[in-house]
Amino acid sequence: MVPRYARPAMTAIWEAEARYRIWFEIEAHATEKLGELGVVPESAAKALWAWWDTNPAIDVAAIDAIEAVTKHDVIAFLTWVAEQVGDEARFMHQGMTSSDVLDTTLSVQLARASDILLEDLDQLLAALKRRAEEHKYTPTIGRSHGIHAEPVTFGLKLAQAYAEFARCRDRLVAARAEIATAAISGAVGTFANVDPAVEAHVAEKLGLAIEPISTQVIPRDRHAMFFAVLGVIASSIERLAIEVRHLQRTEVLEAEEYFSPGQKGSSAMPHKRNPVLTENLTGLARMVRSAVVPAMENVALWHERDISHSSVERFIGPDATITLDFALARLTGVIDKLLVYPERMQKNLDRMGGLVHSQRVLLALTQAGVSREDAYRLVQRNAMKVWESDGALSLLDLLKADPEVTAALSPVQIEDKFDLDYHFAQVDTIFARVFGG
Repeated sequence: MVPRYARPAMTAIWEAEARYRIWFEIEAHATEKLGELGVVPESAAKALWAWWDTNPAIDVAAIDAIEAVTKHDVIAFLTWVAEQVGDEARFMHQGMTSSDVLDTTLSVQLARASDILLEDLDQLLAALKRRAEEHKYTPTIGRSHGIHAEPVTFGLKLAQAYAEFARCRDRLVAARAEIATAAISGAVGTFANVDPAVEAHVAEKLGLAIEPISTQVIPRDRHAMFFAVLGVIASSIERLAIEVRHLQRTEVLEAEEYFSPGQKGSSAMPHKRNPVLTENLTGLARMVRSAVVPAMENVALWHERDISHSSVERFIGPDATITLDFALARLTGVIDKLLVYPERMQKNLDRMGGLVHSQRVLLALTQAGVSREDAYRLVQRNAMKVWESDGALSLLDLLKADPEVTAALSPVQIEDKFDLDYHFAQVDTIFARVFGG
């Protein structure tokens, strides 16, 4: 975790003290149920909760010192708690194994992280919707292969991003449900030394589902799916970030990141206004996606359990969620404050002498009885003259002067095919599909 790219609420989930507090809750809830079942004295859980109710600080350094000797983190924690609680603490962890604590804790952390990420997505979606409505009918050029294609609106660009992140949100909801399971099944997952009722009790108290079958560990296909979804969200962030970066290029300059008073773009060139936030988002997206392959590789563990996944998850759990949280918040800020230049959009639309209307002329010629091959030839030969003139010539003028074209279409009919508003007739329909209503 790099503090520069971290926000407090998400970071807190992964702090050592927060992790140990979840460990305690798992152990105390399990002991509570074991007491109800008569496996341990009911006084054991009462002693644990009585100590807990004093709101004790978790001495991370002390636990670490014990682990330095035991070389086992869960045993170190249990030892430290026993030192605080006293004799009744010996009934903790009855019939359980370390993975019961570690895996269930990771489920809690990833579920809590998901809740923050879902809030982030909601804020991003709200910003995208607001800006899309603002520019619903702002004409701009659509590009394919980076080349002028046909007119769109800037609102449609943002609506597309909204739809994409709405899908991301749906995927994250599903991924959260898949990851939020508890396993308290003991060694190799057979419940030989711990009743399944203990697992159900702990799961209910922590807001988790029970793992239908665990092999001492929660199956890592769940985690692979979770991190894959984070990777998809990161890719969607990058797609929108790259769109902004392209639109901010000097030759385009249809939109740009907000440039605050006093901000500097370059140590050498005072004129620079660089898309640093969206460039940063591209880099952050790469880091989130870097967790996906290790998560996939964690699925294949030896037999009922090994710990090859453990070190991986100590990295990717915090790093991927903290980074994605920061990235989503940053992207929301970019969209919220994005500077949009409709005049420049119109200028770029007009940049190539009306070439963006070529398809309408092509279709009109075919409807007038010209074969598609001949219609394409007639429009293209005039369009290439405009292209080679770098937009100095007008496609409309050339078509009206072409006798083969005017043999099929009148000048008025040709002019009609250069109506910009024609392209926006279905904007309301698209918006209704995306936003409802």
